[in-house]
Amino acid sequence: MEGLKGKVVFITGASAGIGRACAALFAREGSDLILAARRRERLVSLREELEGEYGANVLTVELDVRDREACAKAVDGLGEEWRAIDILVNNAGLSRGMEKLHEGDMDDWEEMIDTNIKGLLTMTRLVVPLMAQRRRGHIINIGSIAGHEVYPGGNVYCATKHAVHALSKGLRIDLVDTPLRVTEISPGMVETEFSVVRFHGNTDKAAHVYKGLTPLTGEDIARCVVWAASQPPHVQINEIVVMPVSQATATIAHRRN
Repeated sequence: MEGLKGKVVFITGASAGIGRACAALFAREGSDLILAARRRERLVSLREELEGEYGANVLTVELDVRDREACAKAVDGLGEEWRAIDILVNNAGLSRGMEKLHEGDMDDWEEMIDTNIKGLLTMTRLVVPLMAQRRRGHIINIGSIAGHEVYPGGNVYCATKHAVHALSKGLRIDLVDTPLRVTEISPGMVETEFSVVRFHGNTDKAAHVYKGLTPLTGEDIARCVVWAASQPPHVQINEIVVMPVSQATATIAHRRN
């Protein structure tokens, strides 16, 4: 397994859920962390926690990946030691609503498309040239089983994750003549803030999503991310699809009474 100590890891959406869990596991491995998210207070709290527990070297960046100018400014403003990014974890993403397509909220659509697709594209376009120049780097995109299946009420969210799946494969093709690696992690049900965000803060609806089964946690996905990143340089993990034991597909799950 390849050591991660001293590697510079840039994580988007790092203030909660899968992103936060990734930050903790990379910190435990001795990586240097660039943590980007919209919620500054959570970033500061996370940085203090990781510095205190692991002695981690952490740089926080208050950033909304939907803002292309802010993303460019953030990457351009990195000091020389931070610009040598070894691993980019494109984690920022969200879902909004479960209405039928012809009844959907266009603002919700725009938020998902701007975050899940355009935000990922922006960060990839800004960071990968730095990796290509150094001929070293690993891009890890957080996808979803929604990128492999379409389920009722998923329409636009599923479309954005199908795009992540296609972009991951396309980037892998574009980088085939370089040492850079591209991995996509596609989780099933993970209990984070995901469903609360999807249902616009309705915690009762969110809790019902996981009723009667044991969902994955952010740390489960973070372990997949760190494992993929830890492989020897000649090994590329193209994709990991990971679901709870009780889940077979996006729509088929066994729930205890």
